[in-house]
Amino acid sequence: MTHDSHIPGRSGRFSGGKLGHGRELDVAAGSIGVSPEEYPPLPDAVMTDPLAGRLDPRAWFNNPTRRFEIEIGCGKGTFMLNVATENPSTNFLGIEWEGAFFAYTADRVRRAGLENVRMLHADAVEFLKWRCPDAIVNTIHLYYSDPWPKAKHHKNRVVQDKFLEQARRVLIPGGELRIVTDHDDYWQWMETFFDRWTDASTAPGGVALAREAFVPPDWVGEGQVVATNYEKKMCGSTKQPHAAVLRKSG
Repeated sequence: MTHDSHIPGRSGRFSGGKLGHGRELDVAAGSIGVSPEEYPPLPDAVMTDPLAGRLDPRAWFNNPTRRFEIEIGCGKGTFMLNVATENPSTNFLGIEWEGAFFAYTADRVRRAGLENVRMLHADAVEFLKWRCPDAIVNTIHLYYSDPWPKAKHHKNRVVQDKFLEQARRVLIPGGELRIVTDHDDYWQWMETFFDRWTDASTAPGGVALAREAFVPPDWVGEGQVVATNYEKKMCGSTKQPHAAVLRKSG
């Protein structure tokens, strides 16, 4: 099993393309972008020892003992920049699979001078499974993830049993998974999993998550939920997003 690092050479620079309006993007590998040295390939030993690839992402921050939160799928980074600015004593790890969005967000974080954000170019579900230790994350943010609308692609949706199992494992007692989507069909899909995971008689392992109302951060604008770039463009008075919080028992 191998892990492919997409961070370019030691310069840490990407061609900006359309997202950067032709400007070169600097992910600041080793300070903002997680470098290959910090995130090496999975060792062969994981074939016999599933824990062999575990590492502690909190060590990637200057102050590793701080509260630790993860955003899965940062897009253009609007939520990340806002939440990190409003919470300077919390460490935030943004995980983005799409290389262009990873680079764009990392470059924005660098230019904003935020020292409490690191960006990782990786598959977040695989990261949680193979890399992340138990009970270290205070909050996982999952906002407007790809709904994969075609039935044959539903297996690619983030919200399913294997993700919820790993999210529950890596959250601290009392930690929360915060989810928002504007896609009605995907929401109905999520609801079937929420129903199962919030009932101890059906939750895998018999340990249920508690479902709570989603309260928007106090810094978002009126009528907004998390104020991502996507939300600002696609949601409004005519289309309200769906949102939920799943909390691990304390």
